[in-house]
Amino acid sequence: MASRTLATSLRRRLRRSTTQIRRQFTSQPPPFDPPPIPHHRRVVVTGLGMVTPLGCGVGTAWRRLVEGRCGVRSVTPADLKMGGFEAEVVAHAFEQLTSKVAAIVPCGDKEGEFDEDKWLRSKDHKSMSRFIAYALCASEEALRDANWLPSELDEKEKTGVSIGGGIGSICDILDAAQMICEKRLRRLSPYFIPRILINMAAGHVSMTYGFKGPNHAAVTACATGGHSIGDATRMIQFGDADVMVAGGTEASIDALSIAGFCRSRALATKYNHLPQESSRPFDCGRDGFVIGEGCGIMVLEEIEHAKKRGAKIYAEVRGYGMSGDAYHITQPHSDGRGAILAMTRALQQAGLSPNQVDYINAHATSTPLGDAVEANAIKSLFADHATSGVLALSSTKGATGHLLGAAGAVEAIFAVLAIYNGIAPPTLNLVQPDPLFQDGFMPLNAAKSMPINAALSNSFGFGGTNASLLFTSAP
Repeated sequence: MASRTLATSLRRRLRRSTTQIRRQFTSQPPPFDPPPIPHHRRVVVTGLGMVTPLGCGVGTAWRRLVEGRCGVRSVTPADLKMGGFEAEVVAHAFEQLTSKVAAIVPCGDKEGEFDEDKWLRSKDHKSMSRFIAYALCASEEALRDANWLPSELDEKEKTGVSIGGGIGSICDILDAAQMICEKRLRRLSPYFIPRILINMAAGHVSMTYGFKGPNHAAVTACATGGHSIGDATRMIQFGDADVMVAGGTEASIDALSIAGFCRSRALATKYNHLPQESSRPFDCGRDGFVIGEGCGIMVLEEIEHAKKRGAKIYAEVRGYGMSGDAYHITQPHSDGRGAILAMTRALQQAGLSPNQVDYINAHATSTPLGDAVEANAIKSLFADHATSGVLALSSTKGATGHLLGAAGAVEAIFAVLAIYNGIAPPTLNLVQPDPLFQDGFMPLNAAKSMPINAALSNSFGFGGTNASLLFTSAP
């Protein structure tokens, strides 16, 4: 009897324990509260740096742009970067290229030239290819311009880098492929991978200055520079950083890059004998873009952070719009809806109406279809404001060529400088404007002094990726 009572008692205890354990694992915890809504933080531009075909340095490039100078020249066999190949192979490759013009960064030790000995040829630069070196050079200028070289750990932890590129170092890949063909793979540099990775531009800038904030690299073809600056702006707005070094870089003057774009029939071919007339955005004689190289870097900063340290403020990043064409790998849809969406979203985020924009730096690359689609999109969105002649419009690619992944950043800097200096830069080689331009809707063919309180910079890329940045005068 006693044993049965004990057994019954044990069974009851076991059931109670089992029930308690089941409740413990099946009961729902109380729901989390909603995440905190970040306070919207305003972002301003406090530093600029450039490496361009017009020259190395913001002052040089801007002065030559406004003066109507052009950075396009004839390509030579030496520009193809085929040093490891036999002379006969190089000559044959050169002859096969249908486009023999390019916008190349001037190199040397004079003012306005890129110093290869300083940035590329020292022992410390073995792991760096040219597009990385351009980013380091432009970043140094931008950071010194912003007077932002922090030494305190907490300041470095709130400073990030957002530098993207379009295609990286194709010439390194070509050299490596040659080693495979010649059965010399064991001689491949251990730095091969670090030299071609696009995020290494941001990585090297971060390591050089000890910046421990966000380390980001967008790769969105010719919209890369615009996306890099827009993404960095949002990182500051959301509190991920107080300061961001942002922009795009490209070093694409080599045999394989030029040949690839030639095969896609994207490059200018009619003006090989007149290189400085080959990039002609919005002109009836345009027949393709001129491949270029360079880098544009901005220092972006939370406005109160900038004011507290007495920083010079060039402009405010007021709006950032993105869209996708969802149409074709290289061509925009003829209705221009992707461009309209990107510009509209930038305006909406900025809280501005179309008639409050004073200047547009167009993406226009000098291709027959792309220029027309963008021009019609601008005309559709800005309507009477465009046709009245009040809205200034230009494409600076007539002077710089198309810098691919760096284009959006360099042109965003031009838009900022247009606001800061009160000068809208010209469109070079606009001799016979496309018939779609009429009444007051006409690109500038000469620099124009005018008050510019709001400027839009467009960047569109292969794959149908679009970015628009809207800048306004310093608050």
